[in-house]
Amino acid sequence: MGRERVHQWAELLKAVAHPVRLTMLAEMADGPKCVNHIRELLAVRQPSVSQHLTILRHSGLVAFYQDGSRRCYYLAKPALVKALFGFLQADYPVAKPSRRAALRAVRGSRAGPASTGRGRSKPPR
Repeated sequence: MGRERVHQWAELLKAVAHPVRLTMLAEMADGPKCVNHIRELLAVRQPSVSQHLTILRHSGLVAFYQDGSRRCYYLAKPALVKALFGFLQADYPVAKPSRRAALRAVRGSRAGPASTGRGRSKPPR
């Protein structure tokens, strides 16, 4: 195992080592999300959302495309992100059952992108 590779892994782990960024990745696992939609979902100020997305983008985990004036983000490495969440959920639960129930309730009560026309464009190939 080379020193450079270890540093790359460390940078990747630092990128996901924040609750807001983990939540962003979880939301993007359901499909692309535009910045305003992410801001509304997380109740975080727009400058903070942009900073977190920049960290995820520099790590190579997410990428974006322009949808008119909106910038929409999607998982650039979906298999890696899904494997990471699978590992965390299997070995190290990160949320109490009541938190999971709250997240399911929020996801079930919000209007999906298909109904609003936001964030459902497919990422460029």
